[in-house]
Amino acid sequence: MTKYQLSDVVEYRVRSHINIYDSPDCDRLATQAAAGRHLRVVQLSPLDKDRGVNFDTTAVMVRLCEDDYPGWLNIRDVGLLDVSQTLDRPDVLSETEIRAKLPTVINFAHQAMNQSNYYLWGGTVAPNYDCSGLMQAAFLSTGIWLPRDAYQQEAFTKPISFSDLKSGDLVFFGTSKKATHVGLYLGDRRYIHSSGKEQGRNGIGIDVLSENGDKVSQIYYQQLRGYGKVVASYQSSC
Repeated sequence: MTKYQLSDVVEYRVRSHINIYDSPDCDRLATQAAAGRHLRVVQLSPLDKDRGVNFDTTAVMVRLCEDDYPGWLNIRDVGLLDVSQTLDRPDVLSETEIRAKLPTVINFAHQAMNQSNYYLWGGTVAPNYDCSGLMQAAFLSTGIWLPRDAYQQEAFTKPISFSDLKSGDLVFFGTSKKATHVGLYLGDRRYIHSSGKEQGRNGIGIDVLSENGDKVSQIYYQQLRGYGKVVASYQSSC
């Protein structure tokens, strides 16, 4: 029987893209870890520590270091982890430094749209993203870390009014209780986002903040919650 010797006191680097699931059944995607990302094993039992994790164990609970996101790693993907010799931490960036990086963030989103893609719940790796996964990947391409989910990104950003909205800010949608969707503002009331086929599109597109836009724009405009400015890089507790 194959065993893997894992540790919950070291940081691992992902050698190639892997899926992270929302349960040990590994049948529903929660998020993804692109090659080069770091994670930690959340907790191992004393038996696991002493004898290793058996191959017939379905999954191991982990936490991604860049956004503190928890999930389950299929045991078959453990072989894609390498013990990291260095800790992965974001640079401390000023708001001015972040604003200077936003054209690159926007360009990343445009390039992602130009690839053949579809909306993937939990997707953070090209070419298929969910809404917050696209935002996270776009900002991470410039070294800016964001939390994983739309409601977490909303809580992390600085709330602003429409009059203060500028290219590179985030636009949030959802219910009165919670943000469930996010897009990247481009200026001229336009924003780029990844949306599901239930809203009339299956993938990345550009829509307008207007009740007079096309079907997708109208659906999201009715769910508009507000706007947020990224003023810092998320500092993981990993």
